Amino acid sequence: MDWRYPYILTFLIIFILIWVVWRFRTRSSKTNTNNALNSRLKERIDPRKQLWKRRFRLYSLIFIIIAAAGPLIGTRVKPVERKGIDLIFAVDVSVSMNATDVKPTRLEKAKFEISQVIKKLKGDRVGIIVFAGSAHYFLPLTGDYEAARLFLDAIESKMIKTQGTALSAALKTSIAAFPDESEKYKVLVVVTDGEDHEGEAVDIAKRAAKTGIVINTIGVGSVAGSLIPIGSNGQVDKYKKDKNGQLITTVLNETILRDLAKPGNGVFIRIDNQTNSDEKLHDVINRMEKKTFNSFQYAEFEDRYQIFAIFSLIFAVIAFIIPTNRSIKKV
Repeated sequence: MDWRYPYILTFLIIFILIWVVWRFRTRSSKTNTNNALNSRLKERIDPRKQLWKRRFRLYSLIFIIIAAAGPLIGTRVKPVERKGIDLIFAVDVSVSMNATDVKPTRLEKAKFEISQVIKKLKGDRVGIIVFAGSAHYFLPLTGDYEAARLFLDAIESKMIKTQGTALSAALKTSIAAFPDESEKYKVLVVVTDGEDHEGEAVDIAKRAAKTGIVINTIGVGSVAGSLIPIGSNGQVDKYKKDKNGQLITTVLNETILRDLAKPGNGVFIRIDNQTNSDEKLHDVINRMEKKTFNSFQYAEFEDRYQIFAIFSLIFAVIAFIIPTNRSIKKV
């Protein structure tokens, strides 16, 4: 419970203090009044009826002061229509995303760019898939952008033990995450360095395009590539090697990412140390046709002054109609 105008409640306190002082002075004056005169003055007045009349006046005044203070009680749910798209980010969290050819790392740079895109969304629902050697639904579709950014900040390369870059698994999981009520307004953004270890991704992208899913790809990395650091707490202990003990250089595979975007008329955007991909991706999203979502907006409190105003009116009417004359018994 809260109050819209809490300062008005001070009038209620002042009124109660005045009433207490008045009652005390009234009782004192009664003791000093001639009993015979007092009886003569009130012989036609019923004291019990007069008492109830005063009480109802008091109740009426108390309730009108409370109503004027604007009591806010309980919560309400207000239906709101939003227009937007369903947007899912599939984020690569394999160890190759720790490469530093894009500063500070590929993964951190990708998270920053995605966060900038989420900041600019209006009415769209956003979800997150994370993948490495397997893919997992990390954040269901939501219109709560603050929650989306909190989940995004929690993403790290150690969250999936099965290593690799399973683009096909990421696509399958992402496609299943979209609702089935419409064949339009579905956008998948795959954020990766493009090292597909399964080889089925392009075929899956073609099937997804037939269901109305637009796949955009964001390539993180450089063509020259980088070694893959291994360590903890920001410290590099060593670099990843292959079975023969040779250092592994991870490079951005632009070809497969362009092939993934092509079937659904999506776009390929490359993240490097100079360009800001969030503006390009946001422009693509804005150009898309939006659909209407039925959602709910939760209000913290609801105005309830009407209840107190009605009670005040009822008590005022009762106080007005109550007679104070004594009932005359007919003989």
